[in-house]
Amino acid sequence: MPPGVPTLSEATFAGGCFWCVEAVFLGLRGVVEVESGYSNGHDPAPTYEAVCAGGTGHAEVVRVRFDPAQITYRQLLEVFFAVHDPTTLNRQGNDVGTQYRSGIYTHDAQQAEAARDFIEQLTMSSIYERPIVTEVAPLANYHPAEAYHQRYFEQHPHQGYCAFVVAPKVDKSRALFPDLLRQD
Repeated sequence: MPPGVPTLSEATFAGGCFWCVEAVFLGLRGVVEVESGYSNGHDPAPTYEAVCAGGTGHAEVVRVRFDPAQITYRQLLEVFFAVHDPTTLNRQGNDVGTQYRSGIYTHDAQQAEAARDFIEQLTMSSIYERPIVTEVAPLANYHPAEAYHQRYFEQHPHQGYCAFVVAPKVDKSRALFPDLLRQD
């Protein structure tokens, strides 16, 4: 790698509708790309309609490419757990189904260990009244979502779901993590 070019890492998270999670991570420094997609299901070619119908086994996810010199995997975990409810099985708010499950799909053994350790710390701290049900598993059968889902909130901030569901999560992340926000 040429000098001055950062070595990037990847992380994949499922926290309900990918529009919410994507919008939050796009606002963080050190995050160079966020792609909405489908992961950890059995269909070899999932589509939005098939995933929403619930038969593919896929979760709506975001794949985050980040510069670990600017933001750590642990910081990404902190943001992820702050902006979704990891205690509801197969749902986030009014979004119900296995495609909306809470999941961390790891790219290597270090991420798996870090995710499990972080969940254990959260559990021991009793921050949540109910048990954390976040799935931690190796990334499998990932597919990018259709082009119209990419950067959806950015393109449709006044659309109903975006205004009433996505925007509050973005606002929450900005309030909780001002030191992690992009400055550009």
